[in-house]
Amino acid sequence: MPLTDAQFERYARHLILDEVGEEGQEKLMAARVLVVGAGGLGSPLLLYLAAAGIGTLGVVDDDTVDLSNLQRQIVHPTARIGRPKVESARDTLAAINPEIRVEMHRLRLDAANAVALVRDYDIVADGSDNFATRYLLNDVCHAEGRTLVAGSLSPFDGQLATFKPYLGPPHPCYRCLFREPPPPDLVPRCETAGILGAVAGVIGTLQAVEVLKELLGLGESLSGRLLMYDALRTGFHAIKLPRDPDCPTCGG
Repeated sequence: MPLTDAQFERYARHLILDEVGEEGQEKLMAARVLVVGAGGLGSPLLLYLAAAGIGTLGVVDDDTVDLSNLQRQIVHPTARIGRPKVESARDTLAAINPEIRVEMHRLRLDAANAVALVRDYDIVADGSDNFATRYLLNDVCHAEGRTLVAGSLSPFDGQLATFKPYLGPPHPCYRCLFREPPPPDLVPRCETAGILGAVAGVIGTLQAVEVLKELLGLGESLSGRLLMYDALRTGFHAIKLPRDPDCPTCGG
């Protein structure tokens, strides 16, 4: 369907970009993006995807809003403490852009539901905070031929990568980078290690950019590289990620 007058005004700054234009905006409005986690990464990611006009946003999270979340999880206001995060996120996104559809999945992603969820969307953004979910999403996205844009956080650092190993070499998957999860005691969570809240905003916003680039086919994909952000030194550094021919997920 052609854009309405209101949509022309809402997305005007996209439409004047030669790389986006009406055709690109219509792609975004028809897209279905699954965001796993409505927390520190998912918050800025969801806000920018909603503002960009992504037609359908799926939000996966089984948690409720806690006061300690609000320092970094900016999709949730204080008044929604105690409410399910998926509902809180839906209400915020509807206020930003009432034209989009938000599909709430109040659950923890696991082997029993991951395939059906991933299969129902065009692209997946991982904002989870545990290795079990990251490895599961990696394997399912590869099997289902879905691009995965994954972010992760440390107290003053962040990492970002795009994985699409289903395209074949040279594209790696997450297991090409980390064959097996590190011991839990070596990877402290936010509640034990702490985090500078705005770092989540940097990485979550970069995730949104990479999702939009993949949907629009813009620029150079992050596939095959790991982008690292060091907040204390105010620096970015990218390293190459080779595909592992012996990878249990995408090798062979």
